[in-house]
Amino acid sequence: MSVSPMYQTILTKTENEIFYITINRESKLNALNIQTLADIKSAILSTYEDNAINGIIITGAGTKAFAAGADIEEFANFSVEEGTRMSAEGHAVLNAIESCPKPVLAAVNGFALGGGNELAMACHLRVASENAKFGQPEVNLGLIPGYAGTQRLAQLIGRGRALELLMTADVINAQEAHRLGLVNHVVTLDQLIPKCEEILNKIKTKSPLAISSVIRCVNAYYEKKLDGNNVEINEFGNFFGSEDFKEGTEAFLNKRPAAFKGK
Repeated sequence: MSVSPMYQTILTKTENEIFYITINRESKLNALNIQTLADIKSAILSTYEDNAINGIIITGAGTKAFAAGADIEEFANFSVEEGTRMSAEGHAVLNAIESCPKPVLAAVNGFALGGGNELAMACHLRVASENAKFGQPEVNLGLIPGYAGTQRLAQLIGRGRALELLMTADVINAQEAHRLGLVNHVVTLDQLIPKCEEILNKIKTKSPLAISSVIRCVNAYYEKKLDGNNVEINEFGNFFGSEDFKEGTEAFLNKRPAAFKGK
């Protein structure tokens, strides 16, 4: 794995149809500065139309942190206008992850605090190592989450539990995060990436069209301007004109594995 010339703060590679993004600021506990967010957004968008990629894994360099928040030194003296722009840009980056037509997994290998937790929550699934820690400690800084943390945390664990974590700034361990529904799986550190790969390898045997549609439909539930039921009705109907639907039904009726083409 090497640093691409177009990225200053992340490492990327593609193996077995999986695209790996590693935040490469280990000395800063992989804190998310403006350049890191820009690099992640560029890398994610590059996968949208890449048929050689069926899934994405995002993780942090080293064994201590996935991403220990935003880079406080960078924004400590921001003006109101600069702070607003920073939040809007962060929202755009994480929305690009959430809207990615390929499944995106967060491999949380340590601290996921503040913006790091927000990054993990924007991914479609989260797998945590046993040493992972999660939290939104922004109120300790006289601040609130700025990258949709107030929104996604409530969606994932419910209003009451989200409000408690947001207002107390409590940091929870991986086991508690799993109990609350914040993460899908907890594994040993050495099994973190293999578990993510196992999930993505299972998903890639399914229709790519159907996987992208599932992501759009679930996201539509949370879009105030959309009716998720209508999105599902239209998406469902469109599949009857697809090659993947024809292949999937024929494979089922003939008791053989399906060979989907994403068409």
